[in-house]
Amino acid sequence: MPIPFIDLQTQRKRLGQPLEDAILKVVRSGAYVMGPEIAELEAALGAFGQAPHVLSCGSGTEALVLPLMAWGIGPGDAVFCPSFTFAATAEAMPLVGASPVFVDIDPATYNMDAESLDAAIQAVKAKGELVPKAVIAVDLFGQPADYPKIAEAARRHGLKLIADSAQGFGCTLAGQHPIHWADVATTSFFPAKPLGAYGDAGAVLCKDARLHDVLVSLRVHGQAVKSDLEGQTFEHDPKYLNMRIGINGRMDTLQAAVLLQKLTIFEDEIAARNRVADRYAAGLGDVVRTPTVIDGGVSVWAQYTIEVENRDGLAAALREAGVPTAVYYPIPIHRQGVYSAYPVAPGGLPVTDAKAHTVISLPMHPYLTEADQDLVIAAIRGFVG
Repeated sequence: MPIPFIDLQTQRKRLGQPLEDAILKVVRSGAYVMGPEIAELEAALGAFGQAPHVLSCGSGTEALVLPLMAWGIGPGDAVFCPSFTFAATAEAMPLVGASPVFVDIDPATYNMDAESLDAAIQAVKAKGELVPKAVIAVDLFGQPADYPKIAEAARRHGLKLIADSAQGFGCTLAGQHPIHWADVATTSFFPAKPLGAYGDAGAVLCKDARLHDVLVSLRVHGQAVKSDLEGQTFEHDPKYLNMRIGINGRMDTLQAAVLLQKLTIFEDEIAARNRVADRYAAGLGDVVRTPTVIDGGVSVWAQYTIEVENRDGLAAALREAGVPTAVYYPIPIHRQGVYSAYPVAPGGLPVTDAKAHTVISLPMHPYLTEADQDLVIAAIRGFVG
């Protein structure tokens, strides 16, 4: 039997009857949209992620779009992000009319390079065609970006900072979650994420009460919120008084119920993922390039990604041995036609271009047995050795 790349069924069995009861409770309640589990989940996510305000939403993409909307970012504005990430990161900018500007990555961690970011901001300012407004750093493969350096650059240039933790919710740097440095942290609960729902879902974490208030409005078609109604009387459902242009960005109650159950074992799963990562490093570190985690960082290991020269050959050999693999990301965003017209940092993105040809990800989840992991390690060593 092939080794699972991600094993959601073992997790489901571990959660057992309480998970099924939570799902059935929602089904029986009839509160399928914005039920009580939504507020309960938002409070739990805030407590876990060190954020005073949390907004649940329908996907990780919406989580990125909503803050840009709240800040009024749009046509003529520049938002800086890595190209070595999933398209959703860059997609958020054109969706509000703004322009992504792609920056390079650190060769060790694959996360945003602060020097490339600074050079890109200065180049955009010098050219004068776009107005720099924000930075989106990505916690790629589950580990935190270099937020002290990235935040310093963002603040120096007067830019907002979003931590895109779609793959990294739960990661920390020096004991702090990314929201410690960022104006906003966003995440995705796509089922394959370390903390995944049973469908699409996302969240926005922030520290600013007024920003959260606006996000609440934008999530439901720009509905009136408490601060909008000061000095006014509106005795009907506030969703029928629309104060701004918004979207339908609500999370299904069912997803909140699932995530509440999964959150109870999340810390244990993060520890298990790190044990798996440590065994991979011990078994493979002398034959391939294994991941480097930033000093003081704790990764949630959304993926375990190694580098080899003959990636396609290794993938074929592992497939023969019953080991699945994946490539994140074979074509960087700035090399894809629909994004190719957007600016890149001065000197291009040489590290991004190089890594796209060598990275390959291995099975990674909290329930990977030592026997299965030993099979993966042996297959890789047999091919490379």
